[in-house]
Amino acid sequence: MKGIPYGKQNITQADIDAVVNTLKSDFLTQGPKIGEFEQAFAEYVGAKYAVLVGNATEALHISALSLGVNSSSVVLTTPITFVASANCIAYCGGKIDFVDIDPDTALMDLQQLEKKLDSKPLGYYSGVIPVDLAGLPVDLEQFKRIADKYQLWIIEDACHAPGGYFMDSLGQKQYCGNGRFADISVFSFHPVKHIACGEGGMITTNNENLYHKLYRLRTHGITKDPFLLQHNHGGWYYEMQDLGYNYRMPDILASLGISQLSRANEGIMRRIEIAKRYDEAFKNTSVNINIGKYREGNAYHLYVIQVEKRKELYDFLRKHNIYAQVHYIPVHLMPYYRQLGWKEGDLPVAENYYEKCLSLPMYPTLTIEKQNFVIEKVLEYYEK
Repeated sequence: MKGIPYGKQNITQADIDAVVNTLKSDFLTQGPKIGEFEQAFAEYVGAKYAVLVGNATEALHISALSLGVNSSSVVLTTPITFVASANCIAYCGGKIDFVDIDPDTALMDLQQLEKKLDSKPLGYYSGVIPVDLAGLPVDLEQFKRIADKYQLWIIEDACHAPGGYFMDSLGQKQYCGNGRFADISVFSFHPVKHIACGEGGMITTNNENLYHKLYRLRTHGITKDPFLLQHNHGGWYYEMQDLGYNYRMPDILASLGISQLSRANEGIMRRIEIAKRYDEAFKNTSVNINIGKYREGNAYHLYVIQVEKRKELYDFLRKHNIYAQVHYIPVHLMPYYRQLGWKEGDLPVAENYYEKCLSLPMYPTLTIEKQNFVIEKVLEYYEK
């Protein structure tokens, strides 16, 4: 059987046509497709504002800058995430601190978060970056309660969870990135994500001041908005008001994103179907496979199991052309962060999770035949 990756983009003829039409248009970058994608995405998640950038790392970076992160800032995040969730603070000269995870969800542990906050004077920490790991949204209402108590801002790293949601205390759906509880949310359009642009990132917020700041930081800190200019010499005039970056996305990729977004909900429904088939296959077996606790609103970017002899299973699957992956190596154990003083044993729940976690193939075009083959081989390894 042909190789089965853990994730894969789905490019349709409609996607191709959208890109070709943009290639034939007057604008390849800084054109109308940028605003069109931003507006459509803001409506999709229910936010007031959206800012499109070249990738999610750029999105995290200027989000941190817009919130004032500098050399005096100390910010909290989870160790079970991609390194960019932490690195964005280092880019701004700040210090990152890590909070261990909940063993049931692998999301940041709220009790451990409050424990760490209580260990320092009020004001020691500036903000927190919770991560919607694998598509499972954090409870941002609870994070907001804690953030208000300890005077923190929130950047929601929602790169895995466009279209995901949690149920708030009133029983209402709160979609990732809607701006109701987080100051800023960040999304990724990497090829294995729900919306594939090749590369790309989106920032959403309900704060108008942050929106204008992010908009400037994306393009060298420059604005031409007559209402924001300090002076105005004429129609050509612009001002660099911040030290910004060239973090723009071209219209070519934005047109692909618009097309992909139009069927995003269809993709999530398919991911849920795949997850349910995995759940059914593994829950009644004698093999000890931890599939975690199901929660409504999971966008299922990944399907993660926890098993003993993880490396042996990983190698066995690869021999059968099943390319499972590990998400993630704990960030605090990366050499860069080790040199800052982190070591094994500092975050035991995250470290135990890492020893057992494995992401199985999960993408909308995964066929039943291929999924059955994955299930068969996982069970075969442990039952042999």
